[in-house]
Amino acid sequence: MKKFVIIFIFFAFSNHSEAQRFLGALAFGGNLTQVDGDEVFGFKKLGFNVGVASFLPITQNWFLSLEVAFSQKGSYEKLPLVANPSNSLPYYNLRLNYVEVPFLMHYEDKKLAMLGAGFSFNRLVGAKEIEWGLPTTTNATNGIYSINDINAIVDIRLRVYKSFRINFRYAYSVSKIRTREYSDFAGNTWTRNQYNSILTFRVVYTFNEKINEEQIE
Repeated sequence: MKKFVIIFIFFAFSNHSEAQRFLGALAFGGNLTQVDGDEVFGFKKLGFNVGVASFLPITQNWFLSLEVAFSQKGSYEKLPLVANPSNSLPYYNLRLNYVEVPFLMHYEDKKLAMLGAGFSFNRLVGAKEIEWGLPTTTNATNGIYSINDINAIVDIRLRVYKSFRINFRYAYSVSKIRTREYSDFAGNTWTRNQYNSILTFRVVYTFNEKINEEQIE
């Protein structure tokens, strides 16, 4: 992560005229998430996603961005595939809280749509897991889940009014966040690696942005 920050600072102090004006941004929205490999399926876990970002223009259409965000991820399934009346619900509920530092390259087309891609470096700051209605021993520091997670990101932003944009983002872990062994009623066991999979929907407001009204009409 330090290498990316150094690169960002290098561009910030370059002599390119476009690189002399930073753009700031605030983002607020939510995540729909799942954990691939946890035997629970679907983007059913809701969570907040709130962040602040700095954009560095490289050319008229290309930007670098560095962001700091709080992002809630996890997995949820109220009912199991096989009911067990003796156990409480929900069947499974996982909450993972991260502090994220996304680093993206963006291309903006005619001030309307902005497409981006890159990586985020994530630190686990909170974890809670419930199985059959009861909390497990999982927390952020006991090593059950990796404390660090790197995500690959695809990002789309559409201008809706002046400096307000709607932001759609998909992110996926590039390495496992957990390895877990499962078993069934017949005594069969198997091992699965787990990965965060995140759909993000946010509203983004950009500061210090020069808007060409004719260009966006």
